[in-house]
Amino acid sequence: MTALNFELPDGTIERVEVSTLLNAGYAGREQSEVQSHIDELALLGIPGPAVIPALYPVSPYLAQQTAQVPAQHGRTSGEAEWALVMTENGPLLTAACDHTDRDLEVHGVAWSKNAGPDVIASRAWRLDDVRDRLDSLRLRAWVTQGDGGEALIQDSPLAALLSPDYWLGVLRERGLDRPGTVLISGTVAMLEGVDQFADAWRVELSDPASQQSIELAYAVSRMPQPIG
Repeated sequence: MTALNFELPDGTIERVEVSTLLNAGYAGREQSEVQSHIDELALLGIPGPAVIPALYPVSPYLAQQTAQVPAQHGRTSGEAEWALVMTENGPLLTAACDHTDRDLEVHGVAWSKNAGPDVIASRAWRLDDVRDRLDSLRLRAWVTQGDGGEALIQDSPLAALLSPDYWLGVLRERGLDRPGTVLISGTVAMLEGVDQFADAWRVELSDPASQQSIELAYAVSRMPQPIG
């Protein structure tokens, strides 16, 4: 199993052995936000879901704290999300970026989710410590292209997404509210005119009340060309 380590605000470290990894999809509270994301994917030839919200099991080893994501081609991209991490000491909240193969997504969303990692930040908050202000937390993502310039591509409050408590209820119903489960929230709409097929991604989960934030960043590197 993949082991993840999270630094908490008090300096302690929580270590989690990931046994179950789940990716939520089309998980916006506002249907206009959900439809916007569906429209984005439709431009890439990806059909809409049969059920909203969706939930896709992902191979646990794809939960990674990494600064480098290898890609087989140039049509992969990230998605800014939050992650709910179940531990022996209660759930943690952190930032995540679901790196997805858009070409494969045309053939099956679940397949595409298993073709790239869920990059997860190395810092986290205890969910109980921010629960009273979850909707005001903010999720942002920036992409970097070949010229080194960074562009904002996603920017929404957590109020745009179904809440961690909603997903805790889903986990309880399925008997998955146990240490080792990691659930990725689903994403928010991308800003128009920004190329998602970027050389690097940076995601921030910020708390305006405490002026604290959690970040992750990674570069996308192309794999060598296959033989055969």
